[in-house]
Parts: sequence; structure tokens; C-alpha cells
Amino acid sequence: MADWQYGGFGLYVHWPFCTSKCPYCDFNSHVATSIDQTRWLNAYRSEIARVGALTPNRVLSSIFFGGGTPSLMAPKTVAGVIEAARENWTFANDIEITMEANPGSVEAGRFRGYADAGVNRLSLGVQALNDDDLRRLGRMHSTAEARAAFDLAKSVFSRVSFDLIYARQRQSADAWRAELDEALSMAVDHLSLYQLTIEDGTVFGARHAAGKLPGLPTDDLAADMYLETQGFLNERGMPAYEVSNHAVTNAESKHNLIYWRQGDWAGIGPGAHGRLGLNGSRFAMVAEMTPGGWLDRVETLGSGDIESERQANDEVATEYLLMAMRLSEGMDLRRFKAKGGLLDHPRLSRLVEDGLVEVDADRIRATTLGRPVLNYILREMAA
Repeated sequence: MADWQYGGFGLYVHWPFCTSKCPYCDFNSHVATSIDQTRWLNAYRSEIARVGALTPNRVLSSIFFGGGTPSLMAPKTVAGVIEAARENWTFANDIEITMEANPGSVEAGRFRGYADAGVNRLSLGVQALNDDDLRRLGRMHSTAEARAAFDLAKSVFSRVSFDLIYARQRQSADAWRAELDEALSMAVDHLSLYQLTIEDGTVFGARHAAGKLPGLPTDDLAADMYLETQGFLNERGMPAYEVSNHAVTNAESKHNLIYWRQGDWAGIGPGAHGRLGLNGSRFAMVAEMTPGGWLDRVETLGSGDIESERQANDEVATEYLLMAMRLSEGMDLRRFKAKGGLLDHPRLSRLVEDGLVEVDADRIRATTLGRPVLNYILREMAA
């Protein structure tokens, strides 16, 4: 069995447009007043056909529409992308087709059209369940709109997830616990929970540098919020299967598991990254970042990629370690060794003695004590 088959094969489609730019966001997203959806669909179809020719006879496990705000895509555009994927690969019987969406009324109005196009999983960018914090985060929807969008999504899609951000300004641990309780009352089966990070190059980054972002939790309080989150959700049957992602049994994101288990995926769209095993080597692909530049490259050169580099064996092994150790299931030591990976046994022994990792015959994973300091563990293991 080819190595990528252990993780699966997926398609990531990047839609780079938003109605506004959130102040904390450092993703490749752009505000546009008009979008030629036909031109974009033609470019997506061209790129899918190009990668399809490189990867014949593969079974596609997942498609993920990310962004940006993919729920600004016309349902006809989404249907066209899914049709192009079907023309180039065999779909798995249980293929997962996910779309990220904002909970605004305009986007929610398209939900039925997306389901008819083939989307079967929706990931809602809720981010907060109170209006004051939504305004601080620059979100364009209200709590009431988020609840209405979620209820509508549950009636349309078989699977619905939503994102929340914690360690927000002036947020207490008690308030966060109450918010999690409210989220669970909505019968959600998957939650992505991200600690607010202040990134350079964002509006929040500039405000923070100027001392104009008061009330951020201390590092200790943020760590306490993380630990309380784990215990709270474990007790309610939604354990973490990855550092920031929780799910009930069998509701894990198949697409994201492809990344963390080092499967293969085609990355289509501005700034998209891909990883493909071809002719016994693994290649890292990076697409042109700017929307106009990406379209021009696809239309004139036949490829939106600006990089396609063969990864060295040690790079592949290290990348597998860094991703797989994020999972609660940990890293498969046999695959790691087959990729040429080596571990420093004195360092590993210290991590085990400190109770931060555990090792059995064929797996290594971070313990409950180790997960809050995963970055330290990864530095030690990758050294």
C-alpha cells in the first residue's frame, strides 16, 4: 500500500474572498466588490484536471472548501467544482465534502443550494456566543443569527461543526465554561476551539503593539482555560482528537485527518498548499497568493503553482512528526521509521520520565499532562 493511503487523499479548494477582513485574521483573504464566478469556476476546473492527470486511479476521501468565506460562492460554482473532481477521481462511498460558512443571513440562504450541489458537512465560523465579543472580533453576524444559521444547517446537512475562539478580551474562565455549555446544548457534534492569537500584520497585531487591546487573558489564565476545556468536554462525550478539535465518536473531520496523518491532498486556489506523492517522492506545492495573479497563471501558464519541490526524506519524516503528534492517537512509529525518521532516545526518555509522552510498541503520543506543552515536546523530538 502506498504511504499516502494511510492518511487518504483529499482536495482543498481555496476561495479567497470575504465581505470584510476580521481584525485577528492573517489568512489569505481579500475583500472584493464583484467576482466573476464563471471565470473562477473555469480556473478551478482547469487546476483540478491538471492535478488529476498527475494522480490517476486515486480514490478521493474528502473535498474541503476553505477561505476566505466560501459561502460567498454561488451554488453553481460549488457544483461545478465537485463535478470536476468526480470527473478526475473516484469518490469514496463515504466522501466528506465540507464547506466553511459564516452564519450571516445571506450565506445561510445558500445552504440548500450547497447541499443540492453535494456538500454534506458545514463548518460554521461562529467564533463567539455573545454579541459584545462578536463586535470586538469584527464579526458581521449576531448571536441570534448564529443560532438561526446553525438550526438551519442542522436541518439541511448531515454533519455540522462550528468554530469558537477563546482567551478573548475580558473573558473569564467561568464565562468560557458557560459558552461551551451553550454550544453543547445546540447538539453540535464537532467543535473547533482556537485560542485567540495576536498575529503580526493584522489589525489586532497593530492595536496590541500600540497598547490598545486591553483585557487579554494572561498566559496562565489562557492555559487554565485550555485545561478546563479538555476536562469539560471529555465529561460530555466530546474529547479532543487533535489539539484544537473535539468530536463525538465518528464525527471527526476526515479532511483534517488527512493533514495530520500525512495523507496526500491537492491544494487548488490562491495561496493553497498541497502535498502529493508522485513516482516514489513526496512533493510540496504552493500556489500564487494573489487572486488576480493566480487566475492569470492558470489561464496563461496552465498552473497556479509557483512552487513544486521534492521533499527530502528527513523533511517528510519531520513533517509527519510535527503533524501526527497533534493527534490524541499520536504518531505511528513504524511509518515514522519507514520515512527515515530518527528519535533522540535520551531526549525521548526524559519526556517519558517527566510524564509528557507515552510510548508503546508502535505509537508515541502526548499525555494529558504533555498536551498543554506540545510545542516544547515537538522541539525536543524534532531536535
